[in-house]
Amino acid sequence: MKKHTTQEAAQKSTPGGTAGPAPASPASPADTDWQTRWRSAALDWSPAFRVAPTRFPAVNLFDRVASPEDFEALYALEALTNDRLRTETGDLDLVPREERRFGPGYGPIMAAFTHLNPQGSRFSDGTYGVFYCARTRATAIAETRFHAGRFLAATREPPLRQQMRLYTVIAQGTVADLRPPPAPGQASAHGPDPFDPAVLAPDDYAAGQALGRALRAAGAPGIAYPSVRDAGGECLAALRTTLLHACHHAAYLEYNWNGETIDMVFELTAAYGKALR
Repeated sequence: MKKHTTQEAAQKSTPGGTAGPAPASPASPADTDWQTRWRSAALDWSPAFRVAPTRFPAVNLFDRVASPEDFEALYALEALTNDRLRTETGDLDLVPREERRFGPGYGPIMAAFTHLNPQGSRFSDGTYGVFYCARTRATAIAETRFHAGRFLAATREPPLRQQMRLYTVIAQGTVADLRPPPAPGQASAHGPDPFDPAVLAPDDYAAGQALGRALRAAGAPGIAYPSVRDAGGECLAALRTTLLHACHHAAYLEYNWNGETIDMVFELTAAYGKALR
């Protein structure tokens, strides 16, 4: 084994949405107005990386159907009597119809928006979903290692191994950009500057949640920001499904909780645990 020493009640709804990436359409003034208020940049992470506990299925109903019509038919047939299906699907009403996505690679994406964390997160107050991912797998691990460790400490868990799943995902689009401005000669972001540094406070999410609400209400699809848990790393908070596609399982991980901290991270293979670093 190789050590890593550094660091997600269904409701009834009327389904519908898009199978696969939606064709690009001209942006309306309402869609782009947020770019006059906040600095923005084009983002293309192919792939980005996400880590989530294995209790969340790698493939769910959103992956298994090919179209909104198929989803609606299957959901209507099974959801009333299938508790697991309702739990797996979550609250579809949380996702606008035009942002619903179906087909292979969309299950983990949709799950992030149909299942809420009532305690909130850096850019959500708990009333809407956010899909968090990172530019590198090391940053994705560092971020989730921190948060998993904080949860296990708060619940006073004894030593254990927490199973996690690493995903790759394609993230493309124009996003609000909290990252440092690029060096001279590099492609530059545009728009007003700067953001309140409090949005990146290590333990106080109030400013970040206020910014997340404002950007989401203004139509911004996501926020690129410096990792708070991995110096030099970059993260994305996708506020809408439209930034994302092709989210697929890449590896199984185990976070070793020693009763006080997560001291090791292992990548599991068919035969053994593999050193990450």
